[in-house]
Amino acid sequence: MNQHDWMAEQFEAHRRRLRTVAYRMLGSQSEAEDAVQETWLRLSRTKTSGVENLGGWLTTVVGRVCLDMLRSRKSRREHPLDSNLVGLTADPEHEVVMADSIGLALLVVLETLTPAERVAFVLHDMFGMPFEDIAPIVGRTEASARQLASRARRRVQGADATTDSDLARRREIVDAFLAASRGGDFEALLALLDPEVVLRADAAAVQIGADETIPGAREVARTFAGRARVARPALVEDSPGLLWASAGRPKIAFAFTIVDDRIVAIDLIGDPGRLEHVEPA
Repeated sequence: MNQHDWMAEQFEAHRRRLRTVAYRMLGSQSEAEDAVQETWLRLSRTKTSGVENLGGWLTTVVGRVCLDMLRSRKSRREHPLDSNLVGLTADPEHEVVMADSIGLALLVVLETLTPAERVAFVLHDMFGMPFEDIAPIVGRTEASARQLASRARRRVQGADATTDSDLARRREIVDAFLAASRGGDFEALLALLDPEVVLRADAAAVQIGADETIPGAREVARTFAGRARVARPALVEDSPGLLWASAGRPKIAFAFTIVDDRIVAIDLIGDPGRLEHVEPA
């Protein structure tokens, strides 16, 4: 058996699961098929000799493909949710989906989530993927991925019916942080930061001059006190954050992880691919 035939055989062994993952993320049988096909194309172009867990690798790839599709759908304001699920029960894959109670009602709720929330929730709560593996798929830290799934879980359980107010509260906290930073108000910064807060920078931000990691509220407050004068409010991966631009080009985005009205993590994002999704508020 040649390498291509072996990969095809291995892929077919995982196809059923991949279709289920994609369908739960996308809510559309046709789009799920497209996502699975794209996953196969990526597999066929990749050397997998060093991949120890092919199933996990394929799930990661299909997750990234679905996230891209959800973001593209959002930018076009499309909602290709399957509206007539009953007529699809002849499909064995759909029977698995329905047996796990992924009916129209839940799919409608999932449509209200941000793309990153939806992917984190589906992969963790429905398929048991650990957050350390989900984090690189959604381009977040492990703590941020955990928060995404938590917000999604509350919405699905009906306990978070006021997402707009939740986002408004987060925006208030980020705005207060920006004001305290610009004004050099050290104590106000401390009041907003969790004692164990950590400031982290990705590789691109480090190249610009950011420290890779700064732990602790006092050190993080010192880092920002009297600064961030040119930063502006932004929507960073569907959550209130800040953006620093130079000559009209985004350079660094500030993503905030907020728990119980305290900032527990600040991530500096300089990666151009992730900056493309940052929207000025």
